[in-house]
Amino acid sequence: MTNKTESEFLFDEKNLAGDIYIGGGETEAMRIIARTVKKLSEIYPNIKYHLYSGNGEDVREKLDKGLLDFGLFIEPIDKKEYGFIQLNEKDKWGLLMRKDSYLSVKEYIEPNDMKNIPILTSRQYLVKNLISGWLGYDFEQLNIIGSYNLLYNASIMIEEGLGYALCIDRLINLTGDSKLCFKPLNPSLEAGILVAWKKNQPKSKCAKIFLENLILFSQK
Repeated sequence: MTNKTESEFLFDEKNLAGDIYIGGGETEAMRIIARTVKKLSEIYPNIKYHLYSGNGEDVREKLDKGLLDFGLFIEPIDKKEYGFIQLNEKDKWGLLMRKDSYLSVKEYIEPNDMKNIPILTSRQYLVKNLISGWLGYDFEQLNIIGSYNLLYNASIMIEEGLGYALCIDRLINLTGDSKLCFKPLNPSLEAGILVAWKKNQPKSKCAKIFLENLILFSQK
């Protein structure tokens, strides 16, 4: 917080300098953030960007404390306390599994396929309600063997034969010699993606410029 305040005294319209703090969960939509940063870096090379990776609950906690300017969230999320922009990108929910799993021959995963198989799931509370609605039965009836906050380490567990990971797509590289594959849910279950900020938290000049450009990119 002190560093963010000090950076405001360095403001110069012709040579804007400062820091922007962005937190986000794992999602391919981070590319929109990256493109915005790349464009602004060409115009304002003295703005520095600090990224924090975590699940939605981790990012929201830091956003609420004023330690982040923006948070990239995968829905569901309670939006009451935040200003936000909805991105055009959407992620699909599905199961990450080994290619030699008996479910890997299926094109889609249906609610009955989820019964009795060992599952690692996101530890975010609101995800349980989302999946329960899709399943048509209580989430607690699943055989949940553990939880994760970021998917990479969970994918290693799946590689080693611990079961399946309930997750969104495009997070793990499944090309080349990968032992894993991803099967989407059917009926399709998509997750909206948004960038949020604390409503009553003043924005730095750098953060305002970043948001203006992010809005332009998100509309493309």
